[in-house]
Amino acid sequence: MINIIYEDNHLLVVEKKVNVPVQKDASNDLDFLTMLKDYIKNRDKKPGNVYLGLVHRLDRPVGGIMVFAKTSKCASRLSEQVRNRSFKKTYYAIVLGKLDKSGTFKDKLLKDDKTNIVKVDDKGKEAILNYEVIDYKDNLSLVSINLETGRSHQIRVQFSSRNHPLYGDQKYSKNAKKGEQIALFSKNITFMHPITKELLSFSLQLPNTNPWNLFKNVNKI
Repeated sequence: MINIIYEDNHLLVVEKKVNVPVQKDASNDLDFLTMLKDYIKNRDKKPGNVYLGLVHRLDRPVGGIMVFAKTSKCASRLSEQVRNRSFKKTYYAIVLGKLDKSGTFKDKLLKDDKTNIVKVDDKGKEAILNYEVIDYKDNLSLVSINLETGRSHQIRVQFSSRNHPLYGDQKYSKNAKKGEQIALFSKNITFMHPITKELLSFSLQLPNTNPWNLFKNVNKI
């Protein structure tokens, strides 16, 4: 069942489930973009192909809120908001260890296209994020994160490089146990409607599953 949060003639705001690739990859697993196109085609009984523009991404193991453009004009305008950083996303994560109450991480990140591994490297591109600790329990910190840049694996690498890897991150945490799900979720999104110019803001509740449910007020945030 696809959870559509908002839809009009121009855009689609929807929840991506965990472990679903946003677009087709080497696994050849059914991807989210194809799912949505098929859903709209069948629902609206469209005879031709459905256009749906991908303007931002989530890593395969990460769930949460996403926006898709239903026209090329909207895709272009939303992509421009992403580029000029007026397209705002707030992530929530659970990381290992205790952090300062709030902070800013600034690094240069370099991606190895052959291995899909990202590392801190002076030859890389600038990556900036701001975080705030919401709660702390059992050597785990629940944090909200706002990105100033949108680099591949940015949140995962920047926290891991400071010895605070994300819970369950199979790629960047040595502490992750087999079968654990990464605790990273795209919770809030704010942007200007590409046609009406109205400021739109949408939010999802955090998952009520382990380890999120270790924090009592997880669904009141």
